[in-house]
Amino acid sequence: MPEHTLKRFDEELEKLNATISEMGGLTESQLTQCLLALRTRDSEMAERVIAEDPRIDALDIAIQEQTVRLLALRQPMAVDLRVILSSIRISASLERIADYAKNTAKRALVLNTNGAPPAAVSGIDRLGRLVRGALGDVLDAFAHGDVAKAREVWERDEDIDQVYTGLFRELLTYMMEDPRTITACTHLMFMAKNIERAGDHVTNIAELVVFRSTGHGFDTVRPKGGSGSYTAEAVS
Repeated sequence: MPEHTLKRFDEELEKLNATISEMGGLTESQLTQCLLALRTRDSEMAERVIAEDPRIDALDIAIQEQTVRLLALRQPMAVDLRVILSSIRISASLERIADYAKNTAKRALVLNTNGAPPAAVSGIDRLGRLVRGALGDVLDAFAHGDVAKAREVWERDEDIDQVYTGLFRELLTYMMEDPRTITACTHLMFMAKNIERAGDHVTNIAELVVFRSTGHGFDTVRPKGGSGSYTAEAVS
């Protein structure tokens, strides 16, 4: 970001970015822990994920308040306006990812009690690792204004969709072959969808990182590995 005549303006923008980075770090931790809670059947960890969600909600509110203040007092233009407006949307995407992590943790609590096919749980973990890796990379891209890295994350959405589609079919197969797994596999299906949607929000953040730096998004349709389509202009 360019330096401004008013040092206070630079400090406020730095504070805004720092708050987003803090929120991103907590969100990444939430996603990591909900997957670990499922994989290790750790109900206490799942409960911690659920309990931590209000902290992320509070940071989302703080970012909204900071952006409103900057818009009202500084009347930003050009790149500064892009930075501030994109911050609101990045914060919203992070809040949604954290919500998906919380929902996954809630279902992990149920599965920790009732059990689930180990191979199916491994599939959820595999999908989750892809999304968690993408989230970590897009947060790095945000911190360094790395457009190339943001594009690489954006392109990886296709891989996430392919794994999700394969996992969905795998879960259907389990249920058809053994009706006793229907309840557990239904929970796993919802978990898989939550994680896939978290991946979509990661890709949204990648688009916003590019917008902050360039003033425009990608000029192609977002690659998708499943049957659906998602354009770069869509907002989740």
